[in-house]
Amino acid sequence: MAPAALKVAVIGAGVAGLCAARELKREGHDVVLYEKANQIGGTWVYNPEIESDPIGLNPDRKIIHSSLYRSLCTNLPKQLMGFSDYPFRFNQENGDDYQNFTGHERVLEFLNNFATDFGVVELVKFNNEVVRVEKMGSSWGKDNDDYWVVESRRDEEEEEEEEERFDAVVICNGHYTIPRVAQLPGMKEWPGKQVHSHNYRVPDPFHNQIVVVIGNGPSAHDICQEIGKVAKQVHLSSLSPLTKPSKLEIFGNIWQHSKIAYCHENGEISFEEGSSVFADVILHCTGYKYEFPFLKTNGIVDVDDNRVGPLYKHVFPPQLAPSLSFVGIPSGAGVNFPMIELQAKWIAGVLSGKVMLPSKEEMLAAVEQHYRLMEENGIPKHHTHTLPFNFEYHDWIAEELGEAGMDEKLKEIFEIIVDSVMHSSWIGAKQRVDRLISYKGL
Repeated sequence: MAPAALKVAVIGAGVAGLCAARELKREGHDVVLYEKANQIGGTWVYNPEIESDPIGLNPDRKIIHSSLYRSLCTNLPKQLMGFSDYPFRFNQENGDDYQNFTGHERVLEFLNNFATDFGVVELVKFNNEVVRVEKMGSSWGKDNDDYWVVESRRDEEEEEEEEERFDAVVICNGHYTIPRVAQLPGMKEWPGKQVHSHNYRVPDPFHNQIVVVIGNGPSAHDICQEIGKVAKQVHLSSLSPLTKPSKLEIFGNIWQHSKIAYCHENGEISFEEGSSVFADVILHCTGYKYEFPFLKTNGIVDVDDNRVGPLYKHVFPPQLAPSLSFVGIPSGAGVNFPMIELQAKWIAGVLSGKVMLPSKEEMLAAVEQHYRLMEENGIPKHHTHTLPFNFEYHDWIAEELGEAGMDEKLKEIFEIIVDSVMHSSWIGAKQRVDRLISYKGL
């Protein structure tokens, strides 16, 4: 006898939500996909508007979901931006199908095509912001007559809210919206302007400015290079102990520095290697916070120093599994689209009874072991969901599903990217990746 279809709510219609909805639909479940915007795409929908508080500390500010800047291109080639049965491709009339790295417009186009081709668009409740997700019933953490309530609001202007019951909820609201800001000595007294990359769109506001950029990821390097074309000077500060202070000669007005030592009241910023600069702007390219303001679990799931937990393998809270799950939590995994697809398949398989989870006790023990290993290796709590640059996590989920692991060709392409970044940082790495992909025929 086939297992009964479940009614499942998916929160968010970005990459994770679209993929989760497709896999759940494939398993025959009744899916409702909530999206507070008027279109799909999540963080891949460009919005020129920025928040009133440029570093995102004011809780009363109007929150802008997307963090895209106008010129953003993918930091992964198209071969790693698709799904196992749906490769990344452009409409021929809109762009060069042979271009490896592409702008955010093409990614959004790809996601719209994906959602249309798999009948996901018709599952979406647009302009519906979820304000409460809560498990109801006689007893928390048991499977008897419990159910989930999803309360949503049609738009910000309407006070009336709508409730709907579900057997399960999959949370896919993304984690590139709420800024994490570097806590710098003297930061509160420093007189210059501070901006988080969440509110960066174009380089124009930095014309003829001296800018200190904090960060070491692809966005920090991209933005550094872009504002360097209009700024007087750009100083890139990294927390990495491997950073070698130097002038990046190929750009002329960009310097690499170590960690910021102090922000002085006279506008000076000093770095740990001993140099200093009088700056006009500090640009925080320092990542984002996980936040689920709508999720009510009586403390079973919370966020502590950017650790969402406890989560078994970054997906299932042991005490509420399998009726509550998360897609897209890990960062740093390198190849996010295939990872999201595997997580979505895992959830759909578990809810259909085709894949079994360990017991609650076994899952909690696995989470505790993960935390213990992090502590023993000196890894900060806020890196709980940062995966190493390998495919161990992807292959583990694939094995649970009885599928083959990541395609060897994709692994080779990713190894080229990692090697290129190690040799030339994110600046200039894309050109090297392009050459090697072409040379190897990948």
